[in-house]
Amino acid sequence: MSIKVKNVSKFYDQQKALHNVSFEIGKGEIVGLLGPNGAGKSTLMKILTGFINPNEGEVKVCDEKMTEDSVSLKQKIGYLTENNPLYEDMYIKEYLHFIAQLYKCSQNNINEMIKLTGLENEQHKKILQLSKGYKQRVGLAAALIHNPEIIILDEPTTGLDPNQLQEIRNVIVKCGQNKTVLLSTHIMQEVEKICDRIIIINRGEVKADSPVNVIMKQHKSIEKYFHELTA
Repeated sequence: MSIKVKNVSKFYDQQKALHNVSFEIGKGEIVGLLGPNGAGKSTLMKILTGFINPNEGEVKVCDEKMTEDSVSLKQKIGYLTENNPLYEDMYIKEYLHFIAQLYKCSQNNINEMIKLTGLENEQHKKILQLSKGYKQRVGLAAALIHNPEIIILDEPTTGLDPNQLQEIRNVIVKCGQNKTVLLSTHIMQEVEKICDRIIIINRGEVKADSPVNVIMKQHKSIEKYFHELTA
């Protein structure tokens, strides 16, 4: 399994962010992580990427235990955070060159990522000149530039117009053919279109873990099923 989460709990003082969370995700799966605001999605993603450690339980990525000190393991992950932090005074190609150097990967990857994420016409601009949708593309290009085995995306389509949304969906689907993709989103139509499976968490606990086609057959709508479990 590419990702294995076993009995993971996380507490902030007395507040329970995650409680006894367990699931597995294999290579070639695109899994949607759903939940209302404050459900624990971002905390879970930070644990999966080694930004923070759980208080209880264990996370394995590519069959290795993930910790805050797992530098080599983190290099197998591409992570786009919800707030997408970028150095906005840098030009797009300059920023991607910088990220490529950090990962010690080929500079050829820069042009590949610019093409993959549809940044060709904007590549000579500074990041601060871009719309929110194009900034999301830069963040996605940076997350993918080192050809990671696992891609974790926190609200990757925030701020995109309908055309951009479809283009980024296509990128995610293409990546999911030979990689493991976990993405959080509030857009249920997005889940129906690109995800193989969904995991729903609410108040820090897993409420559902099911294939999308099974849910659609039984409930006709991901959104309806989601509201039934999180109301």
